[in-house]
Amino acid sequence: MLDVTVIEDPEAAAVSLDPVRARLLAELAAGPASAAMLAGKVGLPRQKVNYHLKALERHGLVELAGERRKGNVTERLMRATAASYVISPLALAPVQPDPDRFRDQLSARWLLALGARLVRDVGSLITGAAKARKGLATYALDGEVRFASAADRAAFIQELTAGVGALIRKYDAPDAESGRDHRIVVAVHPTVTSPSPSPAPLPSPERRPLPTPEADSE
Repeated sequence: MLDVTVIEDPEAAAVSLDPVRARLLAELAAGPASAAMLAGKVGLPRQKVNYHLKALERHGLVELAGERRKGNVTERLMRATAASYVISPLALAPVQPDPDRFRDQLSARWLLALGARLVRDVGSLITGAAKARKGLATYALDGEVRFASAADRAAFIQELTAGVGALIRKYDAPDAESGRDHRIVVAVHPTVTSPSPSPAPLPSPERRPLPTPEADSE
């Protein structure tokens, strides 16, 4: 089972978003189970559960883990193909976010567009690497910092922009024939302390005067 997989197909995305099927995925991520075993947990007849499992299986979201005899019946034990799933913007390709339409380093919506592109691109890279049976070289850094003031946050962003920009200028080799382009995304946003069941509308981005970045740190 994979830790996380990206759903790129629109039909698979629609299947996964069905509340009953999402519940089945969660149950099967915890371990293999048959339709009969799941029926009691989700409060549906076994036949209905079988119907939903077949839909999930058609789109590669669950797979056969084994079979077992129970009386005169052979039960199929299914399992989720991943512990968690992320829907790629490719599932909504005509309306997927495009961060190249506008660039605003202080816009929360532009940050969201960058995040969506990150999911799309890394998801596609994972799919391609899996088909080619090759590894994929990536790196991520995750951390938290508490700023004492808005001025400290602005100073941090200024130093971060200058530092990353200097590294880009140092290692960028546009004329290297054997080189490969890499995208760099650096983000700073407030920490979400508790998930909200119904997300509130995103507020207008706060504007603070910052020095013009020395280099594009995307």
